[in-house]
Amino acid sequence: MTGLKAPWATAGLLFILLTQPASATRLSVDDSNPNTRGWMQGFPPPPEKRLRAVDGSFFEFPALRYSVAHMREFMPTVEVSRGLGAPAPLNYRLDPLIDKLRFLPWGSEQPITFADALTRNYTDGLLILHRGDVVYERYFGALKEDGQHAVMSVTKSVTGLLAAVLVAEGRLDETRKVADYVPELASSAFGDASVRQLMDMTTGLQYSENYADPNAEVWQFSTAGSSWPKPQGYSGPVGYLDYLTGVQKLGEHGQAFGYKTVNSDALGWVISRVTDTSVAELLSEKIWRRIGMEQSAYYQVDELGIPFAGGGLNAGLRDMARLGELVRNQGRWQGEPLLPAAAIDDILRGGSQEAFARAGFDKLRGWSYRNMWWVTHNPNGAFAARGVHGQTIYIDPAAEMVLVRFASHPVAANGANDPLSLPAWQAVADHLISLEKP
Repeated sequence: MTGLKAPWATAGLLFILLTQPASATRLSVDDSNPNTRGWMQGFPPPPEKRLRAVDGSFFEFPALRYSVAHMREFMPTVEVSRGLGAPAPLNYRLDPLIDKLRFLPWGSEQPITFADALTRNYTDGLLILHRGDVVYERYFGALKEDGQHAVMSVTKSVTGLLAAVLVAEGRLDETRKVADYVPELASSAFGDASVRQLMDMTTGLQYSENYADPNAEVWQFSTAGSSWPKPQGYSGPVGYLDYLTGVQKLGEHGQAFGYKTVNSDALGWVISRVTDTSVAELLSEKIWRRIGMEQSAYYQVDELGIPFAGGGLNAGLRDMARLGELVRNQGRWQGEPLLPAAAIDDILRGGSQEAFARAGFDKLRGWSYRNMWWVTHNPNGAFAARGVHGQTIYIDPAAEMVLVRFASHPVAANGANDPLSLPAWQAVADHLISLEKP
């Protein structure tokens, strides 16, 4: 793509690198194993084993299989502190039957096992909670049990959760215009959108995330959000928020779902104005310090130190499972209400299925999008946070299940792994439901 190797277009905004198409020749899981390829090993690493953010090589497949678990080595970040308390222990009752579960992938007549699906989808780590107990936990590739992984657009769902909490607390009015909270956005496309339309991504924006088009607005967002020095003569916006002020309107708000990352960063700005704190600090205050996380998390930031609310969160596998369990239990942790149940109930209701259908996600028919969570509307009431290259928090209330998967799939779009992943998640849910009630 035009300009792809320019440092200001690749190093500053992880989102751009996440969505590059996979290389024409896809290496197998074994051939792309970061533990055997020797990247960044040695003091210093030899030139042929070095990965660099400045030229984008750190996030080209297969190098991304290393970098997803080492983002702080490449990008500036800010901490989401876990505080000083002891971690909340997780109870284990591992279920050896899960690896052997068999299911039919979409469009296939040949069943495969759950374990096979993990390999085919380039899984880096997967943990399943059932009624709060760990029944499955595995690590692959560069991810270790004490490591952290880029969660990509799962970040959006965290941003949406924080906003839903503020609405439930009465601190944020979803019916008000975005410009009421952020006057700097008054003349932008966001200005006359409601906070609710922003939370559900039903805004009408002149903004393309077509990565095959070198003139798409996403590349301008990339340049603005870069933490690296801008090119000589650059006179455009500096930072994520500055870019948002120039986004123009296309169509009417509220008509159709449009998955566009700038909505999440605009919502992050609204959240920060309402709370007078960054999304990183708010996440620490509301959740990370309160439920015994094992590790602090971190966000990638732009050159002004603003967290990337649309895709910059990195965290441990067990901690993301704890977050999912908090949501599954409607904001309660170990019996104590920490988040308003109304916030979770609002996610569970889902958004407009008609607006979602207009977005053209043909494989996700009947789904909707609410508070930046993907709602299946299936009989189990499952809903999910989803991120490119295979990241997910999948919550199935009927199965009392929270499943977290980190991955480094060579294809960014979830359409590449959904045909295996979604039926696999359903197979686990069916298995857990079939178990005798305690």
